[in-house]
Amino acid sequence: MARSRLTVVLSQAPGKHPGKRSLEESIVAALLMEPDLEVSVVPNLYDLGPDHTGRLFLGSVKGDMVVLSWLYPRAAFWLLDRDGVKGQFGETKLKPPSDEDDGEAETDTPVDRPQPIGPTGDIPDRHIYTLDLRDANKHEAFVAEVRRIATECRDRREAKAREKAAANPPVLQLGLSLATPVADAPGSPDTLAAFSPEALLAPAGRRWYPVIDYSRCTNCLECLDFCLFGVYGVDSLERIITENQDQCKKGCPACSRVCPQQAIIFPEYKSPAIAGAETGAVGGLKIDLSRLFGGDVGDALSAAVQERDRELVNDGRSAVGATIGIPKRQDSKPQGPKDDLDKLVDDLDSLGL
Repeated sequence: MARSRLTVVLSQAPGKHPGKRSLEESIVAALLMEPDLEVSVVPNLYDLGPDHTGRLFLGSVKGDMVVLSWLYPRAAFWLLDRDGVKGQFGETKLKPPSDEDDGEAETDTPVDRPQPIGPTGDIPDRHIYTLDLRDANKHEAFVAEVRRIATECRDRREAKAREKAAANPPVLQLGLSLATPVADAPGSPDTLAAFSPEALLAPAGRRWYPVIDYSRCTNCLECLDFCLFGVYGVDSLERIITENQDQCKKGCPACSRVCPQQAIIFPEYKSPAIAGAETGAVGGLKIDLSRLFGGDVGDALSAAVQERDRELVNDGRSAVGATIGIPKRQDSKPQGPKDDLDKLVDDLDSLGL
């Protein structure tokens, strides 16, 4: 039986920033020397279209996988999920550097959220680890973490193999060998053979669209009601999906601001709260209000309305203000239980901000 190898994919930063390219090249050069790894490089993960070779390659990987990108781990994981690259979320021990300029310590108090709808479709029995290339300045940190993950994946596979063997002991039959052939584990070294490095690194045009975190989404459909550009839709089970991603207006994160569970991610937005950082959650964790709300805008809802109106006018349509698509926070509607964002806006109002 051929030994299974862990697939490692490095997603390049958009542009040609010399510092980022140097780190990427150092990581790849070191990982290529590891015998148990299958290493490849693709353009910026967020920009890969459905027909790009890099995305087709990602979809062909069946076993455990590590993806290194310049995105927050939560954003990268759900970006892969929306592209059909599904699996269990792999926990990493590589953590971002602490914010030395902020003396306020983060709390580990969990956020109390409603039951999410969870990911769509069948989830394969494999783990996907997403590492943020901004979490360390030296390539050694990433190489060490990939090695640790490779060991963790190998131990998990071996444990499962032992459990399977114990549950299905071999049966002796006349004329047959006790040894039974075992298929190669998913993620074999042949996976990459069909994809040339040149094809994997074919240029990908810049894109802008929302990514839904189904571990938070409750299918309230507020994003569907709020967005007036046809970006969102529902699947056959009436679950929210990003249906027409290229109709999204570049640079506009308005729907993310109105999501009660902060389940909508724009991976390349400037605010960590919207780009997928865990510290961007409203309840139980510290946030930078000016970066979340956009400086001179009083609250997230006002910012969202202004952003949507701006894009409507740019499209030659009329601004609608707060008259469409915000059912939870309209005064004429019955008030339900307040979520974290409602409470935060109330606190800001009481301070006169």
